[in-house]
Amino acid sequence: MAKKTYIKAITEGIDIALAEDPKTLVFGEDVGKNGGVFRATNGLQEKYGVDRVFSTPLAESGILGMSIGLAATGWRPVPEIQFMGFTFEAMDSIAAQMSRIRFQYNGTKHAPITIRTPYGGGTHTAELHGDDLENFFVGIPGLRVVAPSSAYDAKGLIISAIENNDPVLFLENLRLYRSVKGEVPDDKYTVPLDKANVVQEGTDVTIIAYGGEVSEAQKAAKKLAKDNISAEIIDLRSLYPLDTDTIFESIKKTHRVVIVQEAQKMAGVGAQVASAISEGAIMYLDAPVTRVAAPNSVYPFPQTENVWLPGARDIEDAVREVINY
Repeated sequence: MAKKTYIKAITEGIDIALAEDPKTLVFGEDVGKNGGVFRATNGLQEKYGVDRVFSTPLAESGILGMSIGLAATGWRPVPEIQFMGFTFEAMDSIAAQMSRIRFQYNGTKHAPITIRTPYGGGTHTAELHGDDLENFFVGIPGLRVVAPSSAYDAKGLIISAIENNDPVLFLENLRLYRSVKGEVPDDKYTVPLDKANVVQEGTDVTIIAYGGEVSEAQKAAKKLAKDNISAEIIDLRSLYPLDTDTIFESIKKTHRVVIVQEAQKMAGVGAQVASAISEGAIMYLDAPVTRVAAPNSVYPFPQTENVWLPGARDIEDAVREVINY
């Protein structure tokens, strides 16, 4: 087992899926010879050929429309949308078509499509390149949404997503691609698509996060520990469906919760988590549910994104607020 970057782990997972199933196809803008804009598919076309790993025109609706046709004829497509901000171009394919196939055919047909897309800020990108739009997708029945925060989970989840028979939106946090490293086995393994992970155990407060905000929660927890505040950190991993069992068990122990998301606060994943807690675990709380999120505005210019994005200090302040309630 060696230390690998988040993006290297994703590449390895896709490689394994291609090797195991000749019906797996990987494609998207610049995905072929260039290995994708971030090189997540680097070397795969050379290894598996242009018929299985190939570039497409810059047409997101075409990429996902083709994915539906391929899935309907027995293939297992792994399309890439270059940035999450461009998924709106293909929303009809996601919300009105691929996610409904299992229901339309009473479970006799499926759409085993894994849509990979980078998302999130912190890398000073242009407009539409740093958007967090997961809130638009977690309410679509039939679509799974996952967002790994570690290299280990990135590899295990991409393999699970590709092997799954329902469509999966696989969110890859931009700032984690090369900044996060972890121990990752060389061989195949899987991570469940519907199970949260307790990253750090604690007794005083539960911090729930996902994607790039998990590392921010860990930074905050280190500072809080200096004041003898013990934080338990839950990485959601799966945004839909939610693993409420893990969340509730933690709250039973800590009696306080802070929910963190990088996206805008309104109608976000954090709101759904808070709603689930109010329905299933409110009796265990000693303080109100507190949320940390970005402002309800469009993603800012690169010069101001560090102020706009939720960080460790924001999480720390929120925890102190619920501790002192």
